[in-house]
Amino acid sequence: MVNRSRSGGTTMGKHPVRTAAQAVGAVFVLVGVLGFIPGITSNYDTMQFAGHESQAKLLGLFQVSILHNLVHLAFGVAGLALARTVSGARAYLVAGGAVYLVLWLYGLVIDHETGANFVPLNNADNWLHLFLGVGMIALGIALTRGRADRR
Repeated sequence: MVNRSRSGGTTMGKHPVRTAAQAVGAVFVLVGVLGFIPGITSNYDTMQFAGHESQAKLLGLFQVSILHNLVHLAFGVAGLALARTVSGARAYLVAGGAVYLVLWLYGLVIDHETGANFVPLNNADNWLHLFLGVGMIALGIALTRGRADRR
């Protein structure tokens, strides 16, 4: 995508899908960090590495563990790295959205009080995963629809 600058020269503008992937990645990094901050995460002293026994809740709502926070950090860093190209940004949003839809389905079918809930997930997480999955896929597709400049 080439834009004309005020001086008449050309500049490479950032593609909207790159901006979206960068924003999503940055939010995931922020969420991952916030999950390790007592006060923002309630019941912090009960946080476990993994498993449904962790009663720590980000913003008092979303059940988290050390593993859960690390996954958010890794997913965010991946988004920031993939946002360097249009194709990488699109792939991050669409594939990442698909992963979140699978997590949403997983959260619906497992018993939250068993070892299968190793991430851990609760009902608030399930709704958030649905929203993230649909939203990320929609962004990835809508922001690249009909564009020939997928570099």
